[in-house]
Amino acid sequence: MKFFYLYLIGDTVALALVVYQLISTYSAIKFTAALIYLIPVLILYYMAYKAYHVKKDNELM
Repeated sequence: MKFFYLYLIGDTVALALVVYQLISTYSAIKFTAALIYLIPVLILYYMAYKAYHVKKDNELM
């Protein structure tokens, strides 16, 4: 369960940084760079999702 919170906190910070970068460079957004920054964010959200479901599966047994 500790990894769930670690992934969630890290991902929220990473997502906030991506949103800040997109807002601060609004006039010259490079979509490929934004996509490259969003890939680790999506991976961390997926890892948090999987860690949460492992916890739920262990509670059921």
